[in-house]
Amino acid sequence: MTSQPPLRHPCPPGACDCGRERLADGPQRRILLLTREEEKRLVARLENLKDLDDLYHLQARLYAQLGIRVRISPGLNEVRTMRGIAIELEAQPGLCRKTRQAIPAAIRRGLERNPQVAFRLLDAHDLLRDA
Repeated sequence: MTSQPPLRHPCPPGACDCGRERLADGPQRRILLLTREEEKRLVARLENLKDLDDLYHLQARLYAQLGIRVRISPGLNEVRTMRGIAIELEAQPGLCRKTRQAIPAAIRRGLERNPQVAFRLLDAHDLLRDA
């Protein structure tokens, strides 16, 4: 007897634009494995970043397990606060609107908690070479 892993409950009609009904069977459906409980664990993990390598590792794991691509880079204008760092999630069917907002917010909170990670990120993009 094989049991399927729990899937995320559908959003109420009209409340979300995730496009869950357009998902075909196969690798696209892996995004539905991110249940609300797992999302809470993910957000907690993103808020407790240790270093830049940890952030890159989490980005790779998000893509490998759920197919979520997260791009983090300095914004086009001057970076004075964590709001100046651009965190974008690639559009993907099945990714809930609240999750699309929660992941970047958790990464920002993690960068605010550990500013050394943000400085290393800026340095990786060659913004602090003269400092």
